[in-house]
Amino acid sequence: MPRLAIAKQFLRDYARLQKPVQDRVTEVFAKFENDPHSGRNLEKITNARDDRFRSIRITLDVRGIVLAPDSGDVYTLLKVLAHDDAYDWAQRRTASVNSATGGIEIRDTAALDATLPELSRLADATPTRLFEHVGDADLRRLGIDDQTLDFARALTDQMQLDAAHAFLPTTQWDVLSGLAAGLSPDEVWAELGEAITSGPVDTDDLDAAIERSADRVVLVDGPEELLAVFAHPFALWRVYLHPLQRTVVEAGYRGPARVTGGPGTGKTVVVLHRAHHLAARGEGPVLVTTFTSTLADSLGAGIKLLTDSPDSADRIEVAHVDQLAHRVYRREHGPPRMLDGDDEKRRWKRIVKQLELPFTETFLGEEWRQVVLAQRVGSAEDYLGAKRTGRGRRLGARQKAQVWQAIWEFQRQLHDEGLVTHETVRAEATRLLEQLPDEDKPYRHIVVDEAQDLSPEGWRFLRAAAPARPDDLFLAGDTHQRIYAGRVSLREVGVHVTGRSTKLRINYRTTAEILAWSLELLHGERIDDMDGGLDSIAGCRSEMHGLPPTERGFATREDELRHLTEVVTGWLDAGVETGEIGVAARSNWLANKAQSALERAGVSAAVLSGGRAAEDVVSVGTMHRMKGLEFRCLAVIGVGEKHMPPPNAVTPAEEDAHTHEQDLQRERCLLFVACTRAREQLAVSWHGDRSALLPAPSEN
Repeated sequence: MPRLAIAKQFLRDYARLQKPVQDRVTEVFAKFENDPHSGRNLEKITNARDDRFRSIRITLDVRGIVLAPDSGDVYTLLKVLAHDDAYDWAQRRTASVNSATGGIEIRDTAALDATLPELSRLADATPTRLFEHVGDADLRRLGIDDQTLDFARALTDQMQLDAAHAFLPTTQWDVLSGLAAGLSPDEVWAELGEAITSGPVDTDDLDAAIERSADRVVLVDGPEELLAVFAHPFALWRVYLHPLQRTVVEAGYRGPARVTGGPGTGKTVVVLHRAHHLAARGEGPVLVTTFTSTLADSLGAGIKLLTDSPDSADRIEVAHVDQLAHRVYRREHGPPRMLDGDDEKRRWKRIVKQLELPFTETFLGEEWRQVVLAQRVGSAEDYLGAKRTGRGRRLGARQKAQVWQAIWEFQRQLHDEGLVTHETVRAEATRLLEQLPDEDKPYRHIVVDEAQDLSPEGWRFLRAAAPARPDDLFLAGDTHQRIYAGRVSLREVGVHVTGRSTKLRINYRTTAEILAWSLELLHGERIDDMDGGLDSIAGCRSEMHGLPPTERGFATREDELRHLTEVVTGWLDAGVETGEIGVAARSNWLANKAQSALERAGVSAAVLSGGRAAEDVVSVGTMHRMKGLEFRCLAVIGVGEKHMPPPNAVTPAEEDAHTHEQDLQRERCLLFVACTRAREQLAVSWHGDRSALLPAPSEN
């Protein structure tokens, strides 16, 4: 019987096909898998560079391109295009097997042949070459074949390599890109990770190559699995692993471990697969958690997509940290009486007035959170000796005594009135879990996404929820995307990841143009790494190219919203589906205005309310709601001086200079997160004056 494989890249293409064509693709290939003589349905392609390429009729005007084996029974669906485009695509390309990874590769041979003479002519007039520091032996060891080697030797600058991404084999381009970015051959070899085969590779064995290409090819076992793949094409595209990611997922760690990396580098994909891998080991319950309910919902959907057995599903729980902490608290104390944020501010303000203190309510509230709760300070003596690194304002012994008097009074009020905050619920839940013996801890493994947004008491709670054993905690995060106030030193909350940390560098979501523009938002910012040092996303790169982001300012909000409707309708007219478009704003009120403006223009739009975007409407939401989502096209609106950041989100410098700087950095990170939700096109706009958080406008 024939077996069907689907090129992973085609899953993205399939999601963009018109619905009638999608239905026909499903019908044709469901029949193909049921037909023991499937090869009869395939036609040879005249003037094909690779005589293993075949065409298959989808509709009168649409053809599929299939890679047929010389021997064996695996047929790989590569493309579905309009008739003439399909034949042109096939006549330009060839398939090969990578000598290092043993995986399948597709290259635009016609483009390589056409480009090389001009590159060689330019290189002859240039004194230096891009890869003159790397020997042929190293390049071949890394899977660079003869044709790509000749091409690489003619390159003189990075721009030429970037332009070649569209026609070089993907893995070989990854290798060259890493070397061009300054990585050594051994570092590039390490990035290839598990993909490297042991022993020699038969570069003529396509079936074996496809079996080894799980990061690029989906092998389908029967029509039912085919239907499942086509039912969730983009979701499935997202959950396939790069070899380095697979190495991280399947590694055994002697203690807590983490993975870091810039936006779109696949950290959440690693989290999902890590949870699935741990559950399959059957050693005990696995918790997948994060800071917000929205993200927890999104993670839950991803876990359902991956989990392939009821046993594995039963071993995984997905919930956010506060949900878990409140559950533990309620079990012991019943429903909590919560103190809301406005009441908390009023209490601090009254305490300042009653005690005639030279501090603001904002400063005292942050001192309580960032020092007292973060370090479990329980007495005046403890507070005198507590570290206040990063708090900005220096305090003498007399001032510390005054601060402690205020904090003691605040905590006394909470105790006497039976009130709690989310922070104190987490602290009490931690105390209860710490009393349990290891065998009674609720989880064996805990996997954390968006780790940068958890507070110290949140981390202590998670540390107490699982026994300290190998593979106990696994966390993924990027401190450049911190959008909440919590800051933490992992070592100080008992989570030691030194020597067990991996950084991902390749962005799979966003075009290089959008990524480069977005990185400018954080240029010069000193971002901590949660472990006593500074973090960096230097070297984060994208393999995809597209249009640069657009920036437009307007005199009034009405003008900006009118422009928004024009941008969105332009995307729709260009064939982008409504569910592939997002609109992000800093505030709920502006998001609601945008949704109304789109509806008036005849565009179906809905305000985000859960963990996933709807499939049949334009999704409009706050920048916080955009966390964990992604869109083919995204408009970020209201990025003006008066709205980004909003005045009430930033502590005045005269009240607390250090908190003021942290608030500004958090707003920059929030804008960075919003903009990097875009995959292909990003439109940024504002009304009034431009926000100072935006990169300086280009002089061109």
